[in-house]
Amino acid sequence: MNTALRVLPPVLRDALRGRWLLGLLATLLLIGELLLRFSGGGATTRVSLLDVVLILTPLIGLVVGTMQVHHAREMTELLLAQPIARRTLFVALYLGTALPLAAVVVVGLLAPFLWHGMLLGDALVPMLALAGAAAGLAMLSTALAFVIALGADDKVRALGIALGVWLVTAVLWDGVLLLLALLFGDRPIELPMLVMLALNPFDLARVLLLLGSDAAALLGYTGAVVQRSLGSSGGRAMLVSLLTLWLVVPCVIAARSFARKDF
Repeated sequence: MNTALRVLPPVLRDALRGRWLLGLLATLLLIGELLLRFSGGGATTRVSLLDVVLILTPLIGLVVGTMQVHHAREMTELLLAQPIARRTLFVALYLGTALPLAAVVVVGLLAPFLWHGMLLGDALVPMLALAGAAAGLAMLSTALAFVIALGADDKVRALGIALGVWLVTAVLWDGVLLLLALLFGDRPIELPMLVMLALNPFDLARVLLLLGSDAAALLGYTGAVVQRSLGSSGGRAMLVSLLTLWLVVPCVIAARSFARKDF
C-alpha cells in the first residue's frame, strides 16, 4: 500500500493535466447555480441535480477512464520497468483517475448550496446522500471504463464501447423496460423487472436515492416496482449491496486484466 501511495502522485498529476476536470466542475457549478436561482433549492432542485448526475457522471467516468488508460500507456510501461508490482500499479492508476473525478463531482454539487447558505437543516442529509452517490458512481463508472480499456487495445474501439455502455445504461434502459412492461403487462413481471434493475448500476442508484421520497412519480417503471416490492429498510440494504457489488466486481476484473496484459 505504501508503494501505491508513492506511485499515486505522478498518476494524479497526469490526470489533473486534462481540462476535463475543470470543465466538469464549471458545468456542475453553473447548473447548480441556475437551479438554485430558478427552482429555489427544494426537492425539485435535488431531483433535477440527480438527473444531471446520473447522465453526466457515468458519461465522464466511462469516457475519461477509457481515454486515461490509453493516454497513460507510456507512463504505465515506464513504471512497469521499475520494481513495482502490477497490482500496486493498478491501484495507483485506478485511484489516480477515479478520485479526482469523485472529488470534482462532490464539490460541484455541494458548493452552490454552500455559498447560498442552503446546506443546512432538512437539505443537509439529502444533499450529502446525493453527493455520496455521485462519488460512488464516479468510482463505479471508472472501474467499468478500466475493464473496457484493458479489454480493447484500439482506443477508438474502446471509446465506442464505453459510449455504447453509457447510452444503453443511462439513456435507453428505462425506455426498454417500459416497452417490455407494455408488451407483457398481462403477466406477472415484477421479478423480471427487479432482475433487470439489478443489471443496471445507474438505475440502481437513481431508485435508491428516490425511494421513499416525494418524487416517487419520477422513479420510472422499475423504480415504481421497487417502491411497491422493496420500499423497506431491507430493500434499501439490498440495493446498497448490489451497488457495492457493481463497484467491486469490475475492479477485480480490471485488476486481473491489468496483471495479465502484455503492454
